[in-house]
Amino acid sequence: MIKTFAGMTLDRPLMMGIVNATPDSFSDGGEAFAQDDAVARGLKMMGQGADIIDVGGESTRPGAAPVSIEEEIRRTVPVIKRLSEAGACVSIDTRHALVMEEALAAGAEIINDVTALTGDPRSMDVAAHTDAPIVMMHMQGQPGSMQKSPSYEDAPRDVFNYLQARVQACEAVGIARSRIALDPGIGFGKTVAHSLQILNQLDLYAQLGLPVVLGVSRKSFIGKIANEGDAHKRLAGSIAAALAGVARGVKILRVHDVAQTKQALDVWMAIKNAN
Repeated sequence: MIKTFAGMTLDRPLMMGIVNATPDSFSDGGEAFAQDDAVARGLKMMGQGADIIDVGGESTRPGAAPVSIEEEIRRTVPVIKRLSEAGACVSIDTRHALVMEEALAAGAEIINDVTALTGDPRSMDVAAHTDAPIVMMHMQGQPGSMQKSPSYEDAPRDVFNYLQARVQACEAVGIARSRIALDPGIGFGKTVAHSLQILNQLDLYAQLGLPVVLGVSRKSFIGKIANEGDAHKRLAGSIAAALAGVARGVKILRVHDVAQTKQALDVWMAIKNAN
């Protein structure tokens, strides 16, 4: 098992704080659309203990419409530059090669791609010619239609096989395994049942020997289980799912609510490590 990611040790789970510089993300659309608001959110998350600030300029919520690459760059690059200058370890949440390049030039250190470097013909080449760590996620279909009729023979195993193949594709072009983390993509082309099956078997992905990233914060499967339509009222369920993931070997938690999740994680770790 790889012991570090992006220069950080994985002896405890890392916290990745979400900054959506978008008007239409599912749970916080518009809240950090203005650049000053996005920077302020990122700085606040750093103060709350976030290890990574994940900046995105295109919503990939179910049914989301794509934005132009130029607009995505306009939304993200100034935010990344300011956060990086403030000392943040920034990841760029994008599926577009040009955005990756511009973000890395502005100070981003990590590429976080919901398409696992398949969404743009140049993405693999861009990743291969940098030293940036990469988070590769599984998504069935495209954001605009991924939730219409997702289907799997065995969701946890199908996702495992896909991610394993993507790791092999990266190695074939010279991307070292030590640069890769994997995200099973909860809610991305998956029913509630699929997501729960994957969450229950997250320890399966440890077989690949790479850090697992988990994004469950405020997601719709929590709302459907708890009958809660307001994404802002899903904190308890988000923390429950995150801790279940950590118990199954997850090394990086991608969250909206850094302070609350960190408190829960700190208590969970203290209990686990008590002698």
